[in-house]
Amino acid sequence: MINRELIRIKTVQLTYAYYQNGSKNIESAEKELLFSLSKAYDMYAYLLALIVGITKESRRHLEVAQARAQREGTEMPSQKFAYNRFALQLEENKMLNELMETQKKSWNDNPEFLKKLYLQITESQIYHDYMTDEQDDYAADREVWRKIYRTFIQNNDDLDALLEEESLYWNDDKDIVDTFVLKTIKRFDEKKKASQELLPEYDSEEDKDYARKLFRYAILNADEYHHLMSETSINWDFSRLAYMDIIIMQVAIAEMLSFPSIPINVTINEFVEIAKAYSTPRSGSYINGMLDNIAHHLIETGRLLKRIDDRNDKITQ
Repeated sequence: MINRELIRIKTVQLTYAYYQNGSKNIESAEKELLFSLSKAYDMYAYLLALIVGITKESRRHLEVAQARAQREGTEMPSQKFAYNRFALQLEENKMLNELMETQKKSWNDNPEFLKKLYLQITESQIYHDYMTDEQDDYAADREVWRKIYRTFIQNNDDLDALLEEESLYWNDDKDIVDTFVLKTIKRFDEKKKASQELLPEYDSEEDKDYARKLFRYAILNADEYHHLMSETSINWDFSRLAYMDIIIMQVAIAEMLSFPSIPINVTINEFVEIAKAYSTPRSGSYINGMLDNIAHHLIETGRLLKRIDDRNDKITQ
């Protein structure tokens, strides 16, 4: 689940923190990086467990409604949402239950949030359409949760505040983690029952090694990278760049020089996007131009044995 996009962002953040905290202990900083990445995986499990929490909340409301209907002699309420087949499969998922047991967290600790979110869902058109749809199968059950997640969980200020209280490491990760939760919902297969695999923490040991190396190269070769920035910033006032811009370029140059399999254009594009999200409004343009100059300089001096696709290397701002 932890992909290179998230690794790049975390490496930039932890490199910035490395210079800000003053201790300059690279071993401790590297452990902090890996711990921060692991917390993103914890959030992934916690957000999947939210679906289970909402489903349990729906069953509590169903029990009350059933008791009332029985007492008043009215029609019994539908169990369709409370016993949604996808949600029940997720509730029984072995891997998710193990992850949540390790975290020692439960959505039962946030009853008011669950109740409010459940009521928002039941008042929506998505819920109404699902409950009245004649289609009653696993695919429909899974699809309604994909829609609910995108509408009520993906952009939810109350949830964002709650997650921030739960972990300081969860401030900036949710947008990326949301994409993996949605991917997981889509790939669930009814036939796999409780044994359905969730996304692994890392796709491969190579990605974990990439995180370690990227961070170390960025720190250990900082002076060399700063010299390159200064040397190639003819059209930019290097001294006036935001400090975060310098950190972003420092990590980008580390990737350019140290990972031969990653195309230059990919590196430039990825770090320009990070600049747009985490630095100043003009940072994307500055960093695109400077990294392009640095890459050409490294190629011309024989230090970088890669090529730039000149048709695509400029980012449209």
